[in-house]
Amino acid sequence: MTPAARVARNGTLILGGGFAGANLARLLGRRGATIVSPESSMLYTPLLPEIAAGAIEPRHAFVPLRMMCPDTEHVRGRAVTLDEAGKTVLVETADGPLLLQYERLVVALGSTAHMPAIPGLNEHAIPFKNLSDATRLRNHVLQCLDAADLNPAHAEQHLTFVFAGAGYAGVEALAELMQLTHDVARYYPGLRNVRQRWVLVDTGMRILKQVPGPLGDYATTQLRKRGVEIRLSTGVESVEEHAVTLSDGTRIETETFVWTAGVVPHPLVAQLGLPRDERGRIVVDSSLRVDSRTDVWALGDCARVPNGATPEHPDPPTCQHALRQARRLANVLRGSTTPYRYRSIGEGATLGRDRGIARMFGMCLRGLPAALIVRAYHLKQVPVRSRRLRILTDGLLSRIFRRDMAELGMIEGVPAWSQTSSQAVQASPVGSSSGSEHTIATDVLRRG
Repeated sequence: MTPAARVARNGTLILGGGFAGANLARLLGRRGATIVSPESSMLYTPLLPEIAAGAIEPRHAFVPLRMMCPDTEHVRGRAVTLDEAGKTVLVETADGPLLLQYERLVVALGSTAHMPAIPGLNEHAIPFKNLSDATRLRNHVLQCLDAADLNPAHAEQHLTFVFAGAGYAGVEALAELMQLTHDVARYYPGLRNVRQRWVLVDTGMRILKQVPGPLGDYATTQLRKRGVEIRLSTGVESVEEHAVTLSDGTRIETETFVWTAGVVPHPLVAQLGLPRDERGRIVVDSSLRVDSRTDVWALGDCARVPNGATPEHPDPPTCQHALRQARRLANVLRGSTTPYRYRSIGEGATLGRDRGIARMFGMCLRGLPAALIVRAYHLKQVPVRSRRLRILTDGLLSRIFRRDMAELGMIEGVPAWSQTSSQAVQASPVGSSSGSEHTIATDVLRRG
């Protein structure tokens, strides 16, 4: 079958509609571009823990690409192959193959969950990378509460929750879901005297290694006060249907094992034929141009982006850095030659409803002020005002009425060409925690 052909708007073709790609398209404004994404919306991933805990309505964390980037042509499909000589990309769509021709190509494909070759990991772990994962985890935790109430003899096993990876994703997801179980406990009087066990495992020497030591220590103290077992310098040996074995030989009987230990570039990156580093990221220069290419750029989680402000370290995979990369690349595509340079204004994490940590402009904050600052920052980064207001309203209502305990229906109606799995990537080494904030968004939700 001969694919239909089309020229990218203004000659600029963007592969990927996540945070980096969507923001680049928005910043290009009336210059326009064509963006290829299997989803119609961008999900702001830092809100995933609060979505999983019922504090935010899932749809409100999505920003429709056509609303966010009104001057951008949106092709809903999945890039398959790149022909650099012919300057074309073959895209699979619901209506068949489409050949897109470009003058300038931008790769912003993001990342997927890093699933190393640990026995049983792919079969039994719950990753935490996209909305489908968050929905699955939320439903699973609520079902564990019901199962424990129904079968008191095995209640402790149902109420044991193990998280691997003590970066932003792991710590925030654990804290938020712990808040959810606390908020709904009054509806389970039979479990009032049954101990919940929360375990956080990481191969590193401390949790939240991305933040200054004192803030990480504060987070550790807060979690331990709530009864969380923190096992550092400890990996995962194997995962079974009803248990997980740690590298120190400890075997924990549990129905819930959550994997948040790192990300790897999207699998398509390896098939594009572009230069990559030892971690599979596309190698780019200070203008985000791909090494030895003149018409291809890359940014976000799938690229190794050098930063003039931190020459010893490339940019980490966070929304904060992806946005700055998008701003720099938008200017580069307009003709700017200024190299990319960005010094982070800070970092932070929430530890449930009323606690958090934050470093802003060199100041370290803890407790409720830090939690409010982190949430305000995330709110500000959501690009559409109506979405910001919806998220703000959700947050205020969750404080008044506590977390929503209604299960979310499973995601359905996703066409085969747009299906993806955050469990699809296999790798050999076991990495420690990492905090990626890009995801593959999915649109169709229903209430269960």
